[in-house]
Amino acid sequence: MDIGTILGIVLAFGLIVGSIFMGGNFGAFIDIPSILIVVGGTISVTFVMFPMGMVFGAIKVMLKAFFGSPPDPKALIKNIVDLANLARKESVVALEKASVDDPFLKKGVLLVADGTEEGLVRSVLETEIAFMKQRHATGQAIFKSMGDMAPAFGMIGTLIGLVQMLQTLDDPSSIGPAMAVALLTTFYGAVLANVVFIPISKKLEQKSAEEVLFMEIAVEGIISILNGENPRITQDKLEAFLAPALREGSSS
Repeated sequence: MDIGTILGIVLAFGLIVGSIFMGGNFGAFIDIPSILIVVGGTISVTFVMFPMGMVFGAIKVMLKAFFGSPPDPKALIKNIVDLANLARKESVVALEKASVDDPFLKKGVLLVADGTEEGLVRSVLETEIAFMKQRHATGQAIFKSMGDMAPAFGMIGTLIGLVQMLQTLDDPSSIGPAMAVALLTTFYGAVLANVVFIPISKKLEQKSAEEVLFMEIAVEGIISILNGENPRITQDKLEAFLAPALREGSSS
């Protein structure tokens, strides 16, 4: 579970709700038609912009922002170094029986064990990375688009409210409440965009970058094993992908 994501969203809503309570009338910020315009409108145009299956699948994608631990590149490097030692002591064929938990790394190890040429190994693995990035980009685009559309529908709702308000200018006592209701849709759209949709899009982008880095380390490690490089050199090469503080034996 990603505590930071959950804590951030809860804290943001908490601050907004708390400031409303401190101002007095919380009920004045609840308006069902405004909610329907912003939430319903945003979801509706999302179905226009993206295939239905992708929109429904966005719920599953969203859960990645809240759950799932980030990949551990240090553990991956250790695993690769162990595999490099095994291949050096015995042969690359011995890798076929090695225990490898990560599916992507396992695929590369099996390609090496089968005697596949370096160019083909790299091509297969990099193709998988490219298509993974494309899938992730689609999920990010859905939430980014929802973040763009929510304020737009907030403004549409406000314009509807203003038109209705202008029709009752002959009753000065109704202008204030009508204006407040008109502004609520803008409020709802801004909150949904800046507290939910855009932050989730950014979190998914960051998680995708972590996964891509993990897979790129795996590719370089697999190629090093294929080329029979010294395990220590392999480790130094792969640790170059990491921040200095994460490298083995680093004190910084």
